[in-house]
Amino acid sequence: MEGTRREARGAGHQTMEQPNRLDTTFARLKAKAEKALIAYIMAGDPSLQETEQLVLELERAGADIIELGVPFSDPIADGPVIQKAAERALRSGTSLKKILAAVATLRARTQIPLVLMAYYNTIHAFGEAGFCREAARAGVDGLIVPDMPPEEAGRLDAHASTAGICIIYLLAPTSTPDRRAMVARRSRGFVYYVSLTGITGAQLTDWGGVRQNVEKIRKVTTVPVAVGFGVATADDAAKVGEMADGVIVGSAIVKRIGDHQHDSRMAEQVGHFVRSLKTALVHRTVLRQA
Repeated sequence: MEGTRREARGAGHQTMEQPNRLDTTFARLKAKAEKALIAYIMAGDPSLQETEQLVLELERAGADIIELGVPFSDPIADGPVIQKAAERALRSGTSLKKILAAVATLRARTQIPLVLMAYYNTIHAFGEAGFCREAARAGVDGLIVPDMPPEEAGRLDAHASTAGICIIYLLAPTSTPDRRAMVARRSRGFVYYVSLTGITGAQLTDWGGVRQNVEKIRKVTTVPVAVGFGVATADDAAKVGEMADGVIVGSAIVKRIGDHQHDSRMAEQVGHFVRSLKTALVHRTVLRQA
């Protein structure tokens, strides 16, 4: 696939002549010496209709890429904030099929890159080949499967590649040099560097270690490197932006969704926070260039 879609099916699907939205976004930001703000929200929290509103609001607030979590009953990589969001989403009746329908609806209103973060059981139950076809048809650009190591992802990787979906793999501080090189070669769209060992929502303190590991990853791939886990404030985002090509913020956004879930201005409140993250990223870029 190498950054292009193979076939055109449906309103959200990109043709071979059109570059993948992830590649286009990173290239556009690189030309401006900017870093990507990647915002994670749980699809269906508190409802899919509000998820659609949030995607549009977060794009207006400056998010460059949106990760949509697929709720799962046993999210092993997620901390309590995202676990509660998954519970709310499941209670609202959210399913993978309904999420894909929401993505297709969004594609009539936005071309922001959309990445699904799903645990493998959910994809397996849907069927790998069918899932990749339907996701591409809806307009999904990338896929993160946190409990699927590259060594076991051969069939899913092949189906995703055929459909034109980027599989984004994860690296951790504990990854060996050989594994770092292998994962970096396999990732498309971007490499997801997990900044700390543990679950989402933990505090990031080892900034020097993050910088060193991002530099090691960059030596073995030209694919952009995005850093997630532990990025909670605008200052955190600005610091990560000095090291990586993208900054992933999840729990801090999801917490605000939970705090304001009964507020009619919830999307606007969350948008204010995301705008502060993007402002910090852009401001730090300007300072570096001055």
